This record gives sequence, C-alpha cells and structure tokens, in this order.
Amino acid sequence: MYHGNSIRLLAGNSHPELARAVAERLGVPLTPCMPKKFSNGEINVKISESVREEDVFIIQSGCSDVNDNLMELLILISACKTASARRITAVIPCFPYARMDKKDESRAPITAKLVANMLVSAGCDHVITMDLHASQIQGFFDIPVDNLFSEPLMVSYIKRHIDGWQDGIVVSPDAGGAKRVTAMADKLGIEFALIHRKRDGKSQNAPERMELLVGDVRDKVAILVDDMIDTGHTLTLAARTLHEKGAKTIYVLISHGLFAEAHMASLNSLPIEQLVVTNTVPQNEHKEQFSKLIALDISSTIAESIRRTHNGESISLLFGEWAEGRGLDMII
Repeated sequence: MYHGNSIRLLAGNSHPELARAVAERLGVPLTPCMPKKFSNGEINVKISESVREEDVFIIQSGCSDVNDNLMELLILISACKTASARRITAVIPCFPYARMDKKDESRAPITAKLVANMLVSAGCDHVITMDLHASQIQGFFDIPVDNLFSEPLMVSYIKRHIDGWQDGIVVSPDAGGAKRVTAMADKLGIEFALIHRKRDGKSQNAPERMELLVGDVRDKVAILVDDMIDTGHTLTLAARTLHEKGAKTIYVLISHGLFAEAHMASLNSLPIEQLVVTNTVPQNEHKEQFSKLIALDISSTIAESIRRTHNGESISLLFGEWAEGRGLDMII
C-alpha cells in the first residue's frame, strides 16, 4: 500500500533487467522513457508520462559505459526536475567513481565528490546505493544517502550453500576490508584473517605478493570477502596465497562484479570453488564465460528500500534479519 502520490519508476540503459525485477516486486510498472544517442554522441531522453508532483525513483547503475550511464542519469534527473516531480531519488546500485574517494597522491582528483556535486546540481533529492567503496562518500552529499549492504545476503548464502562454514574463516584481501570481514565473522561466529599486499621493491612495476598477517587458514574453509572485482589481480594473488597456506576450500564473495578488465579464462584456473557476486551490474555475459560464477539478486532489497522511502518508514530493517531471510530466492 502506497501513501499519497504514487511511485514513478524510471530506468536508464545500464541495467534494465534489475529495473524490471524491482518493478515486478513493487507491483509498479516502469514509466516509459526513451534515452537515446544522437549521431554525435549526445544523449537525449523522453519521458512519456507525466511525473508532476510524483515520487520519482530512477534506477541506473555505474557499469559498462560508466560515463554515458552517468550522463544519462543526470539528464533523467534534470528532466524530472523541470517536469515538477515532487521528489527525485537516484537508485545507483553500483556508485560510479567510488574508488576515487580521496587524494592519495599529488594532484589526484576526488572524483566521487565531483559525482556527488553533479547529482545534487542536476536536481537529485535523495540517493540509494549499495556497498560504497568507502562509507565516508555519504559525507560528500548535502542530501540524504542510504547506503545499503549486501552483507546480510552474503551471510544468508554462506549459511545455506557453503558446506562446513562453521569451520570456516572470513578473509580480507587487504587491510581496508578489515571492518567488513570482522563484522561478517561476528555474525557467523567464526574467525577472521587479514592479508597484506606488498611489492618486492620500490618500483611501480615491481612484482607483488601477499602474506597472511592475522589468522590461520590451514585445513579451514576460507571465505574471501571484498567489495569489488575489476581486473581480478587482487583475487588471483589472494586465492593463491590461501591455497599455499593450506586452506581446505576457497569461496569468494564480492559485492560488485565489474570484471571490466578481468581475463575470465585465467579466473577459471584459480583454486576456488565459487565466486559469488551480486547483480548490482549485469552478470549474464560474465556467467557464460566463467562457470564458477554465481549471482545473487538484490532486487528485493532495492524494492523494499524504495517502498519504505516512499512511505516514510525506517530502512534499518534492511540491515538485519529481514534481509537475511531474502536468501531463499536470491540466486539468479
């Protein structure tokens, strides 16, 4: 049941499959809109129905052609703003440029802050996203930001589909993921481990290796957890390190499976049982190339966050047992 004015769901071209799944779960049709490109590459959108005084949610993920998808989102927001929408929420399952969240060297841009400024300038009133690379990105905005977590889905998957998880250990491939793995280990009631990456030399081209800093993985089910996979280089180093240290089996759980520069054939040869990702970005093509890949459906979490936002309800429920209960129908 929706209060007051109705929900209007719009979707760009980045992830139509997820948008359709969210619409189906909400029981709300997608509002027809036609983003298209002119011959010179400029983007135009046409929204076919009125959104005046409506609560608009625009679903667009930061994947594939990231710059085109971001520009498409900004134009959709601007079009809804000038069409007198009451509130505009950008639903961005995978936030673009999230890795550029700090100035880690001289003259480096903080592009995540720039993206936040552009969204607000376009007319966005609220942002819903998932598993930000760094939680402090929420502070780049002067509007409300709801950062949803895939962790409850991951915990549910581990309990239902990983044999011997009770004798397992949750592993982070770098120190930056320590908070993520310790929280998951606490929920599961098992141990955690941290891996440290280092270069053999000072040169940028020096070979890299990993060493286990905390924890013992020997004869245990190793559950490697990270927020993003792009080239697959970190995963390759971490999986081989765990294998060398005597892990019984290795499972990999990652929030955003970008695979933009990954060599899928080389990932197939890694000593892992499964690579589990969410569908914050489309995974059908990746699943055809990588037999060990499993995708978890986040549409129920996104749909419930939209429903609760529209009705003015708390979304804290989505971080606990409710989300874990979605595990029964989450594999796609």
